[in-house]
Amino acid sequence: MTTYAGIDLHSSNNFLGIIDQKDRRVFARRLPNELEQILNALQPHKETLNAVVIESTYNWYWLVDALQAHGYPVRLANPSAIKQYEGLKHTDDKHDSFWLAHLQRLGILPTGYIYPKDQRPLRDLLRRRLLFVKHRTAHLLSLQSMIERHLGRRIPANQLKSADALPLMQWFESDHEQLIVKCQLNVIQYLKHLIDTIENHIVSAVKLRKQFQMLLTITGIGKILALTIMLEVGDINRFAKVGHYSSYCCCVQSKRYSNGKKKAENNRRNGNRYLAWAYVEAANFARRYCKLAQQFYQHKAAKSNPALAVKALSNKLARASYYVMRDQVPYQAQRLFR
Repeated sequence: MTTYAGIDLHSSNNFLGIIDQKDRRVFARRLPNELEQILNALQPHKETLNAVVIESTYNWYWLVDALQAHGYPVRLANPSAIKQYEGLKHTDDKHDSFWLAHLQRLGILPTGYIYPKDQRPLRDLLRRRLLFVKHRTAHLLSLQSMIERHLGRRIPANQLKSADALPLMQWFESDHEQLIVKCQLNVIQYLKHLIDTIENHIVSAVKLRKQFQMLLTITGIGKILALTIMLEVGDINRFAKVGHYSSYCCCVQSKRYSNGKKKAENNRRNGNRYLAWAYVEAANFARRYCKLAQQFYQHKAAKSNPALAVKALSNKLARASYYVMRDQVPYQAQRLFR
């Protein structure tokens, strides 16, 4: 007898439901998030389990890694792709766990990628770098706005990154405003130190794999962006088509049409937001330093607006990088923008 398990995972507890090949419920229980109790509940069914399905929530790392280490076949369910009948009057954790197992039994479970455990820390470290970059940008914009609001002058962000606090403080008469300037400059410089530390560590700890080395031939993609793409993508062969990869990078439109008319929008955030950021950054660099990319951007901006033009350029670069990584060939701008 083959069995199928579904786990609806929460922050402090989970609901485990197990069914057989005839969809009969053979086990149902809410358990605390303690590995020993979960293993004890699964142990009687270990020999017959086809898979243990876990919903991809923010805290799945520990459970997936532990079950795999104990020899359980694990599937990571993609919650944004799982659609239940909207006419249901009542659903709860118990129903959701059995629904995951039911989809696995039918062979139609939308799954997510279980990133290799040994490579995950470096990927997460790069994600923290991006978090610090966003915080530094927020403080730079805040300080720029304050200076322009009080003094009527515009200071470039690059100048503020390395500015000395004392000269800037002297521009303001109020002690309170001087303290604001001092605190924000200290935060900016400290965040810059953290960002540089992370970048140096990652560059020394990991090298671009062969299939990702060609990313450096793409105008707009430097070492940090190439490492970000490599660590976020993992195995490029998990994307069967270039459209799947472009969609995963959030570079495509999300619209729903019926009878030639737009009815609504689908989930435009479904994908990898870190890859989406990387390709937008690459597009902004490409339109500055590549004449063909600049012409493409200007053509799109004239028809729509600058933001959509950057997004369209990021889509072009994402599609090009897919073939560059998959086929391990250098980038050719003439073929992309012909």
